[in-house]
Amino acid sequence: MKHYKFGYARVSTEQQNLARQLDMLSQYGVDYIFNEKMTGTKRDRPELNKLLDRMMEGDTVVIESLSRLGRSTKDLIELVELFRERGVHLVSLKEQIDTSTPAGKLLFTLMSAVAQFERDVIAERTKEGLDAARARGHIGGRPRTNAQKVKQAVKLYHTKQYTVREIEELTGVKKATLYRSLHSL
Repeated sequence: MKHYKFGYARVSTEQQNLARQLDMLSQYGVDYIFNEKMTGTKRDRPELNKLLDRMMEGDTVVIESLSRLGRSTKDLIELVELFRERGVHLVSLKEQIDTSTPAGKLLFTLMSAVAQFERDVIAERTKEGLDAARARGHIGGRPRTNAQKVKQAVKLYHTKQYTVREIEELTGVKKATLYRSLHSL
């Protein structure tokens, strides 16, 4: 079975040019390049999703730099974890990282450990904050929606004279609450 080298190139706006990245990936000798022009802060990137669907164990994903793959450390580490789970290597040309090498594996293992530590610390702080708030008598969660307003929203819905958006604006009752109320009847 042939193992593929997939390139991934991205720029943030339509006005930016992919040529430099595409040249670097071609020089590296990738078999296929996925490229897109959209911000890296978006979680749902169509070409990245195609790449993720296509890659298989033993394949390599090549990028010009880590910033092209993800804007946040968390997203980047999640993607690298996904690659590791699927047995896919990552090569970043700018940072000279190759997860098929012991040094590359070490670097991403350390990054994963730091990210896990960060997630654990955030979870611990959140729990401590909730415990402190409860000790002071504060109850967490969203405030309950006014029952009268929900009844009014349901009545308006049944008249079939208003769109759900109009009902939201008139009553302040959110779409999800309205639908949940309709299904519980």
